Amino acid sequence: MAVWARQAARCGWLTAAGLLGPGSRGAVPLPALLSAHRLTLWRPHVGGCAEPSRGKGEVCAPRNSLSVVVKEEQAVPETVSDLSAAELCEDWDDVSLSSALKEISEEEAVKIIADPLLPLQSSTLRDYVDHSETLTKLVHLGVDLSQVEKRQKAGQLLLTLDFEKDITKILMFLKDVGIEDNQLGPFLTKNPYILGEDLEALETRVAYLKSKKFGNAEIAQMVSRAPYLLLFSVERLDNRLGFFKNELGLSVKKTKDLVIRFPRLLTGKLEPVKENLQVCQIEFGFQRNEIQQIAFKTPKILTASKKRLRQTFDYLHNIMGIPHNMLTRFPQVFNSKLLRIKERHMFLIFLGRAQYDPTQPRYISLDQLVSLPDEVFCTEIAKASMEDFEKFLKTI
Repeated sequence: MAVWARQAARCGWLTAAGLLGPGSRGAVPLPALLSAHRLTLWRPHVGGCAEPSRGKGEVCAPRNSLSVVVKEEQAVPETVSDLSAAELCEDWDDVSLSSALKEISEEEAVKIIADPLLPLQSSTLRDYVDHSETLTKLVHLGVDLSQVEKRQKAGQLLLTLDFEKDITKILMFLKDVGIEDNQLGPFLTKNPYILGEDLEALETRVAYLKSKKFGNAEIAQMVSRAPYLLLFSVERLDNRLGFFKNELGLSVKKTKDLVIRFPRLLTGKLEPVKENLQVCQIEFGFQRNEIQQIAFKTPKILTASKKRLRQTFDYLHNIMGIPHNMLTRFPQVFNSKLLRIKERHMFLIFLGRAQYDPTQPRYISLDQLVSLPDEVFCTEIAKASMEDFEKFLKTI
């Protein structure tokens, strides 16, 4: 009676679980049964559940932390063999089920190895690397996850992507664009967001650049120097190119050359550019054609700090007496450190060689003043030894 009752109870559980219906013939393989109720990892996320509708089996982490959701999944049996319900139930008598209350020896306890648990929330991607094939492969590519996780929502993005399904196609696209294998890691460290972009949209943006007569090598150079370039829509790229063409009064060819040499003009904010153009015209007194030449030769001036520009111009123009036409001819001087300009200018004054007028003897160009290494500057321009220059610097 006890055996019959135990078998009936087991069969009742199978029927309730949907694995054996009334009148059904056959048995589900043991692996399918054991996997009927199992825990699987759901989508990692930050700040709430990964799915809009959350079931009872999900656990949501608080906001501002990397987290995973655990959800109970019902497995569907694969096959049913020709066994009766009674035979199926009898088969369970032969299965040895371990009891949680069964005592084990100390030797057996020591041999038990438990897999590390996946943290429900964490402030670093490091805790997920061993559990994520995607993160592991990105590390092998050379991606610096410690830098990626500092970027807003970049860590959450990577945790939701499948390497084979989502990332491989983007890597192939980047290689087609011209990014070398050894550049993929550093590139994705700077711009991990491209891994979440639609492939068709990325291809459309490259096609737009080609339609504007940018060559393959030029596009590769631009994307390498400005990693966020391909995140911009075609409309935004077109507006940026039009802005610099119109504001600087450049031809199409010169506009292309400008953004090829300094592609970050296309990805940076336009407000600093507008402000620097006004500073050059209103405060410094440069003419429009002079600003055009300065910006084309040294585009970094367009995004430089206004404070630094003011200090450098004041020293060059008001202290050293360099006129506007000479500054327009050698605009690279604005990229030099002001301290270096001061030290060398004062040393030349000390030696009586501070002559910046091209019509006078012993003329020294601004390029020679700021671009040469110290040793070359001392021997060829100042006509002095490096030791003399170092002694002079200690007196100022």
